[in-house]
Amino acid sequence: MLTDIKVRQAKAKAKPYKLADAQGLYLYISTTSAKSWRYDYRHSGKRFTLTHGPYPQVSLSEARERHALARKTLERGENPALIKQRVRQDALAAAGDTFKAIAEVWFAGKSKARSKAWRESTRRWLNRDAYPALGARIVRDIRPADVLTILRRMEAEGKAKSAEYMRQVVAQVFDFAIANLKTDSNPARLVRGAIHLPPAKSRVPISEKEIPSFLEAVDGYHGNLSTKLAIKLLLLTLTRKSELIGAKWSEVDFGKSEWRIPAERMKMREAHIVPLSKQALECFRDLRAIDSESPFVFPHYGRLDKSMGPSTLNKVFWKIGYGEKFTPHGTRATASTILNEHGWRPDVIERQLAHTERNRIRAVYNKAEYLVERREMMQQWANHIDALCKGASVTPIRRKVK
Repeated sequence: MLTDIKVRQAKAKAKPYKLADAQGLYLYISTTSAKSWRYDYRHSGKRFTLTHGPYPQVSLSEARERHALARKTLERGENPALIKQRVRQDALAAAGDTFKAIAEVWFAGKSKARSKAWRESTRRWLNRDAYPALGARIVRDIRPADVLTILRRMEAEGKAKSAEYMRQVVAQVFDFAIANLKTDSNPARLVRGAIHLPPAKSRVPISEKEIPSFLEAVDGYHGNLSTKLAIKLLLLTLTRKSELIGAKWSEVDFGKSEWRIPAERMKMREAHIVPLSKQALECFRDLRAIDSESPFVFPHYGRLDKSMGPSTLNKVFWKIGYGEKFTPHGTRATASTILNEHGWRPDVIERQLAHTERNRIRAVYNKAEYLVERREMMQQWANHIDALCKGASVTPIRRKVK
């Protein structure tokens, strides 16, 4: 029988050797003085060696306890070495089945086809709200009550909308986990509707008669000229805010009066040509005159390698008194409504808005056929805005003669 003193004083020799304890347990001493508790046995006619752990991390008394359990396992006809291996594999698998591990794989796959704004907001919901409570948990063990606890806390902090956005992200992660056989239920979907969301405020498009006063408010804004020009270009191009603020000078062709937005920056992941009216071109020229050698048409304040922040234009709308009733996105609805009222073909307007055509064959035709009409429409739209601002009465925009 071994003693603690004998185990502690065992020294390395020229060759590895063993110090026997009892019932097959022994201490293995390597040539580098590394010591470990081991057990040699036979199972199903084959020889196996079970390692109980290294010394001194595993003491003599603990090694004897582990050895006794291994002998009982062997007496039941089971192989203790294989059982230990399965336990280790299960632990490794469980580490890969945590909410954070699965969410990171889901996020990496989704990010390839999503916008920068989506990546930033989703990362925020995960890191700030979901991971602290759920990150280390095994997805199969997470219950609806666990998700609801997070939602209630955020609701109590006055973040009901953020709580709902976070719930939607968590629900998508669980859908991904279910598809990969990591769990069989989605607790985030089961608590849908548990949070009382404030009623959404309706922000309708402004009318033709309101355009002059809106642009007058923009002109009177005591901010950067580039910010004011960005708002005007939203109205003159019908592009989305994210498409505009991320514009690069390499995309603007002054000679062809075109702005070509690459597919990776478009919501529908299809390249889009924006015909530029004379007024839109003038805005781009004014921006070119004040650019600071940044690749971006609207560089971030203080950083030339980044574009304008996504909330900048929204803040200006609030500062000029339109935040409650009108948003940057509303410029698209305003122009679309007026152009439809003045009889421009809906297909032409929809193409200018870069809405996806579900019929793929027709979509190819639209891209080739509508550019000429869109050029005409956008120039007439810009002229109409000028006329309104000069005090002209609201008259129909001249339609393209077919």
